[in-house]
Amino acid sequence: MNPLGRYHIEREDILRGFAPKKVVALTGAGISVASGISPFRGPGGLWEKYDPEEVANIENFRRNPRSSWVMLKEVLEVVEKALPNSAHLSLARMEKKGFISSVITQNIDGLHQKAGNKTVIEYHGNTTRLVCLSCSALFSYREIDLGSLPPYCPACGGVLKPDAVFFGEPIPKAALLQAHAEAQQCRVMLVIGTSGMVQPAAGLPFLAKKNGARIIEVNPERSYLTSSVTDIFLQGKAEEILPIIDEWLNG
Repeated sequence: MNPLGRYHIEREDILRGFAPKKVVALTGAGISVASGISPFRGPGGLWEKYDPEEVANIENFRRNPRSSWVMLKEVLEVVEKALPNSAHLSLARMEKKGFISSVITQNIDGLHQKAGNKTVIEYHGNTTRLVCLSCSALFSYREIDLGSLPPYCPACGGVLKPDAVFFGEPIPKAALLQAHAEAQQCRVMLVIGTSGMVQPAAGLPFLAKKNGARIIEVNPERSYLTSSVTDIFLQGKAEEILPIIDEWLNG
């Protein structure tokens, strides 16, 4: 029985191109929902509780870091408790066995690395690393006392912020270049749990498609990508669909 039969798509149609072709996964907030990390946007998201322009804008952070850190500490507490779910673990197995070459993630939770993925391009950075705004030193958040906010750099006394992209900040150059190279070279892009609305990451599936890649989208609801660039749309939860694809690849 085809466990994805409700899509009227055969196993061979989904797997075509996975090996020995270059396959890249692009992940968004939806992949981490089953790990207890809600998307920032939408019902129950942090942007219902906090004003993103106030707490996640780099200029406002520089003016009033303590206000931002109240929200950021809450994010870190959620991320600290989170564990990879079956979707993350499936991608890690796919990479280990050579079925995917890299993961480009918009998430800042580090769950792909926890799951075992080795080649992870963190497009928006990682909230579990802290960077000094004065001397650029990097620290694990576990090294820093968050009892008083904002935290300060042990090396120079400057203000620390998560090494994640705030509104008003550019995408890290290395991640930007690497992600674009992966999108241009891949033959299949597996798009998982992203709305396709946040730029510039939303342009990566279009770049891949322009260069001849097939786009397989896994999302609980249709997205902007579904009708514009997606070749195969698998509607459902990433933690349910990816283990099936992983099993098929090993079948």
